[in-house]
Amino acid sequence: MGGAGAPEWLIREDAGQPVLLALYLRQVLGIRSPEELPHLRGIPPRANDRSEEAQATLERQWRQYWAMTVEPQAHPSAVPLDLVDGFDTVLALPIEGCDELRAAFIPHAAEALAFARAAHERYRKEASHSTGTAYRAYAGAIAEHERQVGRRAHSFELNVQVLPLSQRGVWWIGSLTVAVTDGLRGDVAAFDTAIHPIIAELA
Repeated sequence: MGGAGAPEWLIREDAGQPVLLALYLRQVLGIRSPEELPHLRGIPPRANDRSEEAQATLERQWRQYWAMTVEPQAHPSAVPLDLVDGFDTVLALPIEGCDELRAAFIPHAAEALAFARAAHERYRKEASHSTGTAYRAYAGAIAEHERQVGRRAHSFELNVQVLPLSQRGVWWIGSLTVAVTDGLRGDVAAFDTAIHPIIAELA
């Protein structure tokens, strides 16, 4: 995305099944982390009845799983991964240190997988109807940033996860990854305004 020798930017947009699955499980298990990220729409959160110690264990294991899910290359597991029963090939956890999380996940496998697949398919259909507009949305924000700062944008990478969240907005969920509400992503003017500070931070 740039001529020879020019700065290059790479933006990947998706509604990744692993991220959707993780957020569904977070909600039905009553995990708080990441606290700033809203809940998914239409999924009732669990009333928490665990002991503080049990909750703290799940939260700790969850944070490791979430980091590996959002940015697997930046957060590789120190031990081999093993697929979790009932989740096909979409969910794997470290073979050590995640026993409580694994046990908590398994009863929710069928509905979590169905939710993640349906939400991913919905995003894919909507994205296929707007071929070219995704590129233009980011290119426009980068061009506007370049006008404001009076120089070419630096080379950067950005991953965008378009998710059915209950509040409109954009949230950092990794060092190179943001979550954006699907409704906001579909609103051209509002998305342009919302993504501009993200582009400015990177470029």
